[in-house]
Amino acid sequence: MFTALVIDEKDGKVTPSIQTVAEDQLPAGEVTLEARYSTLNYKDGMVLNGIGKLVRSYPHVPGVDVAGIVRDSSDSRFSPGDEVLVGGYRFGEIRWGGYAQLVRVPADWIVPLPKGLSLFQAMAFGTAGFSAMMAVDALERHGMEPSQREVLVTGAVGGVGSIAVALLAALGYNVAASTGRPEEGQYLRHLGANTIIERSELETVVSKPLERERWGGCIDNVGGSTLGHVLSQLGIGASIASVGLAGGSTFTGNVMPFLLRGVNILGIDSVSLEINKRAKVWHRLADVFPLGLLESMTSEVKLQDLEKLGKEILEGRVKGRLVVNVRG
Repeated sequence: MFTALVIDEKDGKVTPSIQTVAEDQLPAGEVTLEARYSTLNYKDGMVLNGIGKLVRSYPHVPGVDVAGIVRDSSDSRFSPGDEVLVGGYRFGEIRWGGYAQLVRVPADWIVPLPKGLSLFQAMAFGTAGFSAMMAVDALERHGMEPSQREVLVTGAVGGVGSIAVALLAALGYNVAASTGRPEEGQYLRHLGANTIIERSELETVVSKPLERERWGGCIDNVGGSTLGHVLSQLGIGASIASVGLAGGSTFTGNVMPFLLRGVNILGIDSVSLEINKRAKVWHRLADVFPLGLLESMTSEVKLQDLEKLGKEILEGRVKGRLVVNVRG
């Protein structure tokens, strides 16, 4: 028996509760983990509140990330005692996830813990940090360099945004951070932002097909009208990495930025990235991120806190990263 946060659905309403679960209820898989930590991401908030039809069947254990220790494995790549992490592949959505003390997964989904990271630090990054690193990699493959204009991060106080700001600053970029929470300006400057942009400045639908070239790149966690606005301000050859949709899933724009400035919208899909590429992203993140900053942007919470926090993250009221101690 083990403890897990379980969500059930009745009459269209999803309700979470802490339950004791029998091990034989775990899904099939080659590797069983003794979980230590998980995280809270925006997608977890959606699952906890039954939004987006991400879960196929109930009862369900959410949590799109987990870090833990291999308890047993029928796959020769992993042995008892190995420290590992799991994310992506719709873990925590269509398959039971990381908000549990025991987790069972296919061996092909597992990444060995990168050297230099603790299990706690891995979940301080979680899917948020992984997505931020994927976004930086994509932008750099499309020509972004530190010597160019400022790089914009929207939704900068959230999990992906906070890590993106610190990551870009560590790599030598001049970072502009956009937020609807101007009281967090000192926090963002501590992470490395040079400029703080009010969210409202970027929310309006632009009236001209092109605006003044302003950004050398962008990591966008907002979507909606913000994406369309920023698109019109990208410099020649610059790109915007689309990571989130906190501000909406549709945007208004036109083709002129593509035709006259050669800009790009780069989709960041952290779910289906193949495992060998996933490991490379994790290793670069561990190598280049200033780990000393993780403590200042991370708080530890428990499973019983997640019902409340799952609502707060959807409302944009969570700052930085939350690590879930599944044994606390």
